[in-house]
Amino acid sequence: MIHTIEKTYSCSLCSNSFQYSFSLRRHMLIHTGEKQYSCTLCSKSFTCITSMKKHMLIHTGEKPYSCSLCSNSFKYSSSLRRHMWIHTGEKQYSCTLCSKSFTEVRSVKEHMLIHTGEKPHSCSVCSKSFRSASYMRKHLLIHTGEKPYSCSLCSKSFKHSTSLRRHMLIHTGKRPYTCSQCSKSFIYASVMREHMLIHTGKKPYSCTLCSKSFTRARTVKKHMLIHTGENPYSCSLCSKSFKYSPSLRRHMLIHTGEKPYSCTLCSKSFTEVKSVKEHMLIHTGEKPHSCSLCFKSFRLASQLKQHMLIHPGEEPYSCSVCSKSFRYAPSLKKHMLTHTAEKSYSCSLCSKSFRYASSLKKHMLIHTGEKSYSCSLCTKSFRYACNLEKHMLIHTGEKPYSCSVCSKSFRYVSSLKKHMLTHIGEKTYS
Repeated sequence: MIHTIEKTYSCSLCSNSFQYSFSLRRHMLIHTGEKQYSCTLCSKSFTCITSMKKHMLIHTGEKPYSCSLCSNSFKYSSSLRRHMWIHTGEKQYSCTLCSKSFTEVRSVKEHMLIHTGEKPHSCSVCSKSFRSASYMRKHLLIHTGEKPYSCSLCSKSFKHSTSLRRHMLIHTGKRPYTCSQCSKSFIYASVMREHMLIHTGKKPYSCTLCSKSFTRARTVKKHMLIHTGENPYSCSLCSKSFKYSPSLRRHMLIHTGEKPYSCTLCSKSFTEVKSVKEHMLIHTGEKPHSCSLCFKSFRLASQLKQHMLIHPGEEPYSCSVCSKSFRYAPSLKKHMLTHTAEKSYSCSLCSKSFRYASSLKKHMLIHTGEKSYSCSLCTKSFRYACNLEKHMLIHTGEKPYSCSVCSKSFRYVSSLKKHMLTHIGEKTYS
């Protein structure tokens, strides 16, 4: 016998009905807009006391619901239930149009909108539409500029609670998701899933305009901008536009002058975390990128790419004024200044002028006396990164430059050049 639940309490303003009178009373607050329960710590108000209690957990940081199988804790029991499905692998809700399965019924409903193309939630400020209400709420923060979620350990604020949670893992150093195929660990489950595709070799996302395939859906979207030529992210302070939002964020640091990432061994600061990582290799002397054709190693992958052009002897960049060709586009740009004799970068402290901004920066260190590159093994400091690199070879004992005629090795390329003169019988000094 099937039992039907009688819903005797009907709303006079809409078609909803309820089993209990208190459920109807709660529902009526949606129509009246009344929010009688207010947070004592912020300006937010709520229609029911349970919502306010849940909200208070944001302020206290309390996570009373713990997983019995891993170290994760959650603010809400519903979040714990959803999390448990990760361990069981259970996905009981399936899409009727494709093979995808989901842990929640609302996820299936949202997924179905991909097939229908429907975007029922529209932004009241601009013309953008969204599949889910949560996406639209997130989008609205772009217009308001509001960042309601603040880190309790540093000054950073975020538009979304998920962004704050991800950020907190930087402070804790916690990487709860480990790859079963290799030793790599990850802060986010989504990143680990993407990483797993490296092992399988699977690239499920294909470009509709060319033969390229990708492991991530967002990579296809980024790739499509190459075909369309679209630069959707514009700077509000200058005329520059960018294909990707991270590129715009990095660009904005030029205007603000902010360099949030600092080296722990010297006074240098950087606009990007990857720049700090690359800089740290100067202090350690580590050169993880090795040439497969010779013995040379490099700090950066970009340096190795440039070096590889030496082996085939290819020089694709030609000067339009003379017959010279170059391996690298920046080398051609520098060369073109020799034809114009233009020196547009002038020192404000002396009469010297320079062709390149980088040359002026190096020159300024003579006036300031600054030596920002310090050796981590002794007390010596240097003006330039290249000098620190050379110095590090004294500590490591490495001699990367070998003579092709005899077995001698040298620390510096200049020493090898001098040595080569002994084989051809030329005197080094007259």
